[in-house]
Amino acid sequence: MSVLAWIIVMSFIGGAISVTAASGLAMSTRAGWVPMLVSYAIGALLGASFLEVLPHAIEAGGNVSQTCAIVLGGILLFFVLEKLVLWRHCHHESCEGHDLVPKVEPGKYRMATPGPEKYARAATLAHDHGRSGMLILVGDAFHNFVDGVLIAAAFMQDIQLGIVTALAIIAHEIPQEVGDFLILLHSGYSKLRAFMLNLVSSFATLAGGLLAYFGLSAVQGVVPHLLALAAASMIYVAVADLIPGLHKRTELRATLQQISLIALGVATIFLTHHLAHDLVG
Repeated sequence: MSVLAWIIVMSFIGGAISVTAASGLAMSTRAGWVPMLVSYAIGALLGASFLEVLPHAIEAGGNVSQTCAIVLGGILLFFVLEKLVLWRHCHHESCEGHDLVPKVEPGKYRMATPGPEKYARAATLAHDHGRSGMLILVGDAFHNFVDGVLIAAAFMQDIQLGIVTALAIIAHEIPQEVGDFLILLHSGYSKLRAFMLNLVSSFATLAGGLLAYFGLSAVQGVVPHLLALAAASMIYVAVADLIPGLHKRTELRATLQQISLIALGVATIFLTHHLAHDLVG
C-alpha cells in the first residue's frame, strides 16, 4: 500500500474502530477490564516511545541533543497545557461526577481507575445536563485530530514506524474512550447518542492524518520534530497521567497483574516492530 493508504486505514482504525470497541466494552458489565487496559496501554506507550519513535526521530533529525531537548520541552509543554485546562474534561475538583467515573484527558489521557462500586455510585447520580459531555466531545475532537497528525508524521518517516505508532495510539484510545463513554452517559446522553457523538468525534483522526499528509509533504524537515513531540506525549501520558492511577491498588496481586500487563504492552510493540518489518520488507 502507499503511504497515504496506510495513513487512511490506520487513522480509521485508530478512530472509529477504537470508539466502537470501547463503547461495546463500556456497555458490558465488565468495568473491571478498564484498569487492565490502562496497564497494557502504559506498556504500549512506553514501548512505542523508547523502542520506535525516539530512535527514528534521532535518526531522521541527525542531532541527538536537539531531539532530547524537544522531548524535554514537549513534556513541560504538556504539563503546562494540563495546568491551563486546555486538555481537561473537568477543571475543578468539585465538579459533578469527579473521581466517580474513569476520566481521561482529551489531550492525552489522564485516567483514574476507581473500583466497581464507584461505577454503581456514578450511575445513581443526577446527570449534569450535558456540561461534561460537551467538554468531552470538544476535547476529543482536538485530541483525535492531533493523533491523526502524529500517525501521518510517523508513516511519512517510515511505514514500520507508522504501524507501531498507530498501534500505540489505539492501545490508549480504547481505555480512554471507555471513560469518555461513561461520562457521556452520566451527562444525560442515551447510549445510542453517546456512541454516535463519540463516533463523529473519532473522524477527526482521519482529518488530522489527511491534512498532515498533504501539509507535511511540503515541509519534510518538520517530521523529526513532530516525532520527538509524539515521544514526549507518550512518555508524559504514561508516566504523569496513567501510572499514578495504578498506585491506588497496592495489593501484591494487583501489582503483579499491572507489571505483567505493562510488560505485555512493551512486548506487543517489540513484536509489532518485527512483524511490520516483515510486512513492509
